[in-house]
Amino acid sequence: MSEPLPAIAYDLFSKIDLRVATVLAAEAHPNADKLLKLKLDDGTPEGRQVCAGVRAWYDPATLVGKQVVIVANLEPRMLRGEVSAGMILAASDLKAEAVIDADGKPGPEARDVVFLSVDKPVKAGSKVS
Repeated sequence: MSEPLPAIAYDLFSKIDLRVATVLAAEAHPNADKLLKLKLDDGTPEGRQVCAGVRAWYDPATLVGKQVVIVANLEPRMLRGEVSAGMILAASDLKAEAVIDADGKPGPEARDVVFLSVDKPVKAGSKVS
């Protein structure tokens, strides 16, 4: 477990817009081995595309229909030629039987990475608080 970051003021935290989104489509990113490209229903008419570095842990076909928690007001950026307009929240945990490489770092197979989700379906675009 890593050390916690310094505390921030509530006013700064309250600027983060967390929403529930439903995965409409998922595929391997065409220009990056570690990324998936996901089309999300975020409750807006146009939806959004997000790129997530979870290709080693998720088969894209298993994500369609899954509801995830996103940071909805993160500035869009280009990731290897594709727009990523937000971030899907995920948790990462080192497996008990993790193998550490010669540099003292665990490889992707040593970790479990899971998207944060809701425990029952809610309307896409629902605010998380």
